[in-house]
Amino acid sequence: MTSHKNSTSTIQIVAPARICLFGDHQDYLGLPVIACAIDRQISLIAKPNTSKEFIFTLPDINSQRSFSIDADFEDLQTGDFFASVLRRVKKYGCIPNLGYSITIQGNIPVNAGVSSSSAIVVAWVSFLLKTFGCNREITPEFISLVAYEAEVLEHNSPGGKMDQYSIGIGNIIFIETGDHFSYQIIGDEMEGLILGESGILKDTLGLLSSIKTNALEAIKIISDKVPEFIIETATLKDFENYSHLLSETLKPYFYAAIQNHLITQKALVELSKEKLNLQVIGTLMNEHHTILSDDLKITVPRIDAMIEAALAAGAYGAKIVGSGGGGCIVAVSPDDKKKEIIQAIKQAGGKDAYEVLVAKGVHKI
Repeated sequence: MTSHKNSTSTIQIVAPARICLFGDHQDYLGLPVIACAIDRQISLIAKPNTSKEFIFTLPDINSQRSFSIDADFEDLQTGDFFASVLRRVKKYGCIPNLGYSITIQGNIPVNAGVSSSSAIVVAWVSFLLKTFGCNREITPEFISLVAYEAEVLEHNSPGGKMDQYSIGIGNIIFIETGDHFSYQIIGDEMEGLILGESGILKDTLGLLSSIKTNALEAIKIISDKVPEFIIETATLKDFENYSHLLSETLKPYFYAAIQNHLITQKALVELSKEKLNLQVIGTLMNEHHTILSDDLKITVPRIDAMIEAALAAGAYGAKIVGSGGGGCIVAVSPDDKKKEIIQAIKQAGGKDAYEVLVAKGVHKI
């Protein structure tokens, strides 16, 4: 049993943004992803109050909220992650007994594919567990698990575990997302990462749901007709052999699942090396983006223009980040081309672009 005495001082929790380097639209298929935390962050600052309430102020989105520390939220509203986190942590014996006034703000672009909402969820979970204790050892893994349960399971959402674990654990991590879930930290730095914001809001739930449905249907059809087929070990030979069993609509989803998995495996080898070859990593990133763009069709014209501009300015590789329909791109840049690439992304219509560094996971300051 982990228990904590309530602090009478201010508590600050910091949670980073994350980018998916390889494996977009793979985690809900039980296939691996490679993601990293970056040095854009959410800061949760909590001060004790005497009201027996959690009082939230979110100045970045001009929002305020409050509810009792004893609220049970039996009727959970869609997207109410403050409520679903409180519901979930109580199942682990985390019972708040003191009110806090909480300010949450940061510099993560919102609705842009870099997990601003998951960063808030992870920070809120971390605050509750570390402030009020629970019946488990409070580790980065446990914080990540509770955040996943609160954000995905409580809401019957189509998401996987990448966001919560990459934010909770930090660094560059390879995540096996299937039934035998595991992760490994494969690096703590990577030079030349540039994030470009399109300024177009992404369409997470719509795209995730439709692509997930089609991909799972394609894999199920093949698995039902070819019992020996296993997606985790599939190769392009399997696509050639079995794609005739699918409708023309489903073929691209089957191809994307196999090819993106193969690319992620190659990227794991490269990113695990002591000295990174950014040119090779960039080439793999380009291959991954081509599938996301041409087969899963998750890009929009401005994203395409930003990618093309980054590559024309000398980037080794570039890809869309996140579920798609808008959001951000990430580019891998040679050291001497960063300024040109940043400028090119902006000139192509990007709202903003800047270098980002690999960051550590959620932590208390």
